[in-house]
Amino acid sequence: MILSNLYKEYKNENLKYLFAMKQRILGNSGMQVSAVGLGCMGITHASGRPMSKQDGIEIIRKAYDMGYTFFDTAECYTAIYPDGSTAYNEEVVGEALRSVRNKVVIATKYGVHHGGDRLILDSRPDTIRNSVEGSLARLGTDYIDLYYQHRIDPNVEPEDVAETMAMLIKEGKIRYWGISETNEDYLRRAHAICPVTAVQNRYSMMARWHESLFPVVEELNIAYVAFSPLANGFLSGRYDENSRFEQGVDFRSNMPQYTSEGFVRSRELLDLLNELARQKNATPAQISLAWMLCKNPFMIPIPGSRKTERLQENLRASEITLITEEIAMIDTLLDKTDFLIFGGH
Repeated sequence: MILSNLYKEYKNENLKYLFAMKQRILGNSGMQVSAVGLGCMGITHASGRPMSKQDGIEIIRKAYDMGYTFFDTAECYTAIYPDGSTAYNEEVVGEALRSVRNKVVIATKYGVHHGGDRLILDSRPDTIRNSVEGSLARLGTDYIDLYYQHRIDPNVEPEDVAETMAMLIKEGKIRYWGISETNEDYLRRAHAICPVTAVQNRYSMMARWHESLFPVVEELNIAYVAFSPLANGFLSGRYDENSRFEQGVDFRSNMPQYTSEGFVRSRELLDLLNELARQKNATPAQISLAWMLCKNPFMIPIPGSRKTERLQENLRASEITLITEEIAMIDTLLDKTDFLIFGGH
């Protein structure tokens, strides 16, 4: 359903969200961003063989032309091509958005490097300073709108990280900062030193273990940026038990939701998404994104895709609403279902 139809049909408390859904305020920054942002990781990393740099630039620019204004990347999102050359996701994002730099919000991250099959965490102040200079150069910009600590480093106190962020803000290298995969204690300690603008944690219908943070981010006026909001594409409804992904270059090849058991456990949810999509002339992906947008005004999902039609589909999820009863019906099902999901616990 589009907003004009919803306005005629629903005259209840849900209307207060409708006209905020195409744009959202990014936490305490005051910056307006598209209600659905673009996670750019998959262009070069973790979603199959990387796109060429030029193809990646073109798809990001198409996203901007559609209406996306919030773009997410990281220093560790890289691509190794068959000739041995390396492409950095930040370079692709920066080149694509250079001519519209003052019209978009670019988020990137520091503190994580890939060491084979494990993540190397390093948020020491000197490392952060080296990272920010590298990201500025690769993005081709003189400031970063939103700079995330990519993961908590157990060897560095949150106060030390926050003090470094405060200095980078004062120096004009970054405008605001955030934390990815944080918990309440770490967030509050960091926020007390230098206000945090956004949390970026995993969140979807199938990955709800961070919901205890919702009252905290609302209290502190922090945005919740949801990565993997479609459970790594699973909730799009475009895959089945026979779907196959490239081993070694597509992380979905080892994700438990894509196993036969994963589909069995998720069948009732997928059926409900398909039925709601049919009723609203939408897609399961749009219903999944609308569910989180309608529930939480501080929520900004950042699904990713390499396909123009999927980018358009995801962006238009902000034109769909679910009334209270529909959300309650979904939540009841989610509460009673034990999903298999990457990152679950």
